Amino acid sequence: MSGPNATGSPSQEVSSAASPLPAHERKPKEHARIRRRNRIITSCLECRRRKLKCDKQQPCTNCTRFSRPCIFIAPSLDPEAQAKLAEVKEKMGMLEKTLEDDVARRSTPKPLFEAPRLPGQDPAHSDEEDDEDAKDLEFIDIATEHATYYEDEANDDVVDIGIAMGKMRITERVGGLVRPRLSEELNEALKLVPDVDQSLNPYADQSPSSWMSPSADFLAPSSSFYFAPSVEKTTMMTYLPNKVLVDKLLAHYWEVVHPIVRTLHRPSFERKYDTFWRNIASGIEPPGSFQAVVFGVLLQSIVSMSADKSLAEFGAEKQGLVDNFRLGSESALSRANFLRTTKLETLQATVIYLLALCRAEVSRAHSALMGAVIRLAECMGLHRDPSTYSTNPVEVQVRRLIWYQICFLDLRTCEATGPRPQIRRDEYDTRFPLNVEDDDLERAAQRGDNVTQDSKSFTPMTITRMRAECFELYRMIWTERPKLQRKVEPGEKKTTLTGLLGRIQSFRAAMEKAYLPLMSRDNPLHAVAMEMYGILSSRLYLATLHPFASSDKGKMPERLRQIMISSCIMIVEHSMNIEEQPALSQWSWYVGALHQYHSAMLLLSEMYVTRVDPELSARIWRCIDYTFELPSSLGENEKIRFLLSELVERTGSYASLRGVRAPSDMPHAGPRLKDGTSPWPEGSRHPYLPQIKAPSHQAAVATPQATAITPTPSLDTTPHTPSGRKANTLPLLGSLRRDHSAQYLK
Repeated sequence: MSGPNATGSPSQEVSSAASPLPAHERKPKEHARIRRRNRIITSCLECRRRKLKCDKQQPCTNCTRFSRPCIFIAPSLDPEAQAKLAEVKEKMGMLEKTLEDDVARRSTPKPLFEAPRLPGQDPAHSDEEDDEDAKDLEFIDIATEHATYYEDEANDDVVDIGIAMGKMRITERVGGLVRPRLSEELNEALKLVPDVDQSLNPYADQSPSSWMSPSADFLAPSSSFYFAPSVEKTTMMTYLPNKVLVDKLLAHYWEVVHPIVRTLHRPSFERKYDTFWRNIASGIEPPGSFQAVVFGVLLQSIVSMSADKSLAEFGAEKQGLVDNFRLGSESALSRANFLRTTKLETLQATVIYLLALCRAEVSRAHSALMGAVIRLAECMGLHRDPSTYSTNPVEVQVRRLIWYQICFLDLRTCEATGPRPQIRRDEYDTRFPLNVEDDDLERAAQRGDNVTQDSKSFTPMTITRMRAECFELYRMIWTERPKLQRKVEPGEKKTTLTGLLGRIQSFRAAMEKAYLPLMSRDNPLHAVAMEMYGILSSRLYLATLHPFASSDKGKMPERLRQIMISSCIMIVEHSMNIEEQPALSQWSWYVGALHQYHSAMLLLSEMYVTRVDPELSARIWRCIDYTFELPSSLGENEKIRFLLSELVERTGSYASLRGVRAPSDMPHAGPRLKDGTSPWPEGSRHPYLPQIKAPSHQAAVATPQATAITPTPSLDTTPHTPSGRKANTLPLLGSLRRDHSAQYLK
């Protein structure tokens, strides 16, 4: 697995990724080891006890003055004595830790529900103190979580999905944070770039309508979906093709959609599907809720299909089929009364419909509909683990699946339109869906058995399970990130940046331990699972560090900057692997739901502010060229100039049309701090960046665990983990190997 976390064996104990055990079955928590230094004691014992400054004489002045015995510890201890001293200090540290945790536990109110335990996360986790380079970090002052708009009649006439630049779609939000003065920031950066020949500008011929209009992939719910009664007058047959075409679409769905966006139990669906066509043949109208499920599945299938395949298979343009099945889904949901339903199947159909819509381009219409879906789900009890009410393994699995797809949609619409997730981890106890085969659940249901254990092999459910776990840690980061700057109340645990990075690393180590042994390099589905995991796990670091990125006020500490740059590179490179490898490209339709290429903005920032290692620079430029669709024939100065000038114009125009307001206390963007006086010779390696070597495409890969980042020996790149040990973050950030999918699929 080439991904940020597909490298190296974990250096610390990790938890299993299985579903959490009940409280009475859990093992007692092992206390974290406290790091202690065996410092040489040079003061006498009496001065140490009385906390006086000792002048180290024998006897010392203090003891001589007060006629006290002056005793010094021997300057060195034998190995046995050193070990005994270390053991005493260790026990003292564990006692202190126990007391601190006990005080924090008593002062913190018990949550209403206990969220499922994430891999590698201690439920009583206590954050470590920040390392030196993270202690005084503050959020950049030109970003906020909230957006406000001028009251203007024209605002609603502009589609609120932002502007397009190549593959990137950006609004006033970058990585979930609102940057109302983004155009100013970019303009200040542009002042550092020399003028170039504008006749080479690849964006010169693009009109505002081309980069501000939605792309062909943009799907928004119709206004009539909510309010107009006319949609109820249509019948199912208005939108339903003949069975031969539907069967083809369904076969495509099982291959391309079901493994990565699972919402159905296949055997149950297929039984109902057969009944569905028998009813139609008999002139009986099928249940409205299942009609909605069928149309949602058909919509997802045609959305995931390429335009060429659509034309070849059905003799019709893809866009026409997409519009047909979208209207069919909305019509069926309306007839099924989705806004007041108590049927799980209707809610399931609504989630299937939204998963097709909420991908690369998300508007406030999607977010508003998601708010309704969350309330419906909670009213139906999906936030409670279904094992509380049912022993049917199929029902339990389906309810968990639907809930965690809703959790994903909550995060996706939140980062696109803000300001924060509606679902909070202390308000539900639904466990993760099990990593098991649908047929195993079917057989268990027929026998009346319950299923509680994950499979020990890769199943078609594995990718969905990994995604659910990654997004739940992403939810935790959204909750914990604002606490980094918050004042701590007495007895409250402080959230620290080092602690968050340690949590992410522990999570990734546990995920690798649980899932890497299940992967085979010869299976394309396994390869795409690794690529998607690489994108999502790298985003965890980026979400944590983005608020501290370099700005006009200062430069990010080098250790943290390395982590952020590496994460940005790997997010784009994993996406490139999925989209460029022929065996994986059929799943590329869903990459836009996993990230929106905002990481390329941060890479661009590093290119014009600080000189970087030539080999790393080549990797960064490849990511930038791919994201912004730049011709490789242009020089670096030309690319930077064209990109920044175009971004200044487009973001400024969009902010003006949308009427975005900046807070009154938000400063204007100032001149960027350019690393103009280079302290290292021309052409030499940057002294702070890790050496990253691009691998040979012909090199054999025995396992997906090769490490391609080597930290600079003189730089401490290992933040503390929650256990107190130092963890090598950069190797766990993974291999920057771009060719690993090719190796898997040889």
